[in-house]
Order: sequence, then C-alpha cells, then structure tokens
Amino acid sequence: MNPIVAACPLFDKQLVNLGANGTLMAMRRVLDAGWEPTVPALVQLVAASGVPRLRAAFAAAGLDGIRPAQSVALVPLAAGALHASDLADRLGVSRQAVAQAIAALERHSYVTRVPDPADARARLIKLTPRGRQALRVMRSNALNLEDRWQQTLGQQRFGELRNILRMLLDAESVE
Repeated sequence: MNPIVAACPLFDKQLVNLGANGTLMAMRRVLDAGWEPTVPALVQLVAASGVPRLRAAFAAAGLDGIRPAQSVALVPLAAGALHASDLADRLGVSRQAVAQAIAALERHSYVTRVPDPADARARLIKLTPRGRQALRVMRSNALNLEDRWQQTLGQQRFGELRNILRMLLDAESVE
C-alpha cells in the first residue's frame, strides 16, 4: 500500500485513490464522520460534479471525442488563435499537456493548426466551427449548473457565493 494512503486510516479507496502517475485523485467518501474535507477539496468536488452532465451534453450535441478535461483548452481560443506556449501559459499547464490535448482535439476537428502570418516557422491553434459548438455546449451546461446551484442556495446566498469565490480568486492571483 502506498505510504500516503497507509498513513491516513480515515480514507478508503473511494475517498483517495492514487492515479497512474502517483497523484492523489478526487475525494468521495469519509469513513470517520468527525473528519471534514478542506474547502479547496470541496470546491474541486463541487466543480467536478458537473462533469457527467457536460459529457452527456457533448453526446447529445453529437460532439464525440472530446473529454471535459480537454475542453478547457478551447476556452482561451474563443478570443482568437494562440501559439501552444501561450495557450499553456493561460491554462497554467505544461506545454506537453497542451500538446497532448490539442492533438486529441485536432483529431476530432475541434481545433486546427494554421501558419502564423508573422512567423513562418510557428503555428497557431485556432477553433473550428465544431470547437465553437463545443464552447456553446459548455457555456449552456455551465449556466444550467448555475441555475441548479441558485435554486439550492437561493438568489442572495448564490450571489454571496459568487462574490466570495471572486474575492478568493483575486487574493490568489495577487501572490
């Protein structure tokens, strides 16, 4: 058993799993009712709760070959074509991660690589009409998720949540 998991008897395999690369995966369940997950873990779990609906929305729209984790790479491209290095910087991930995601997205016609008119050696990553359709599905899915959260929290508490999350994001971006 991995030493991280062995040292944490409160966790079971549904709560913490080690991925193939040794990273801890999403928390699901707690064995000890006195234990509470951290706020960052809760935020991550709440965000991840929308993934099954996004997969279903992609399927309903006939958008195959796209995973929610890859679809995030489409968002910065909505404003226009980017070099892979710029896309990696905006996403806060490695160039290798972007290269893998873009290769998969290009195979399924969500993006295309075009010559950079300013530098013949460079290529720009650009959304295709199918990529724009995926962005519309993502936006619609996100708005539906917001509606469900607002129904759960009520308008005032939902507004407070939005403001608190913005405050936290601003505080983190200063560092």
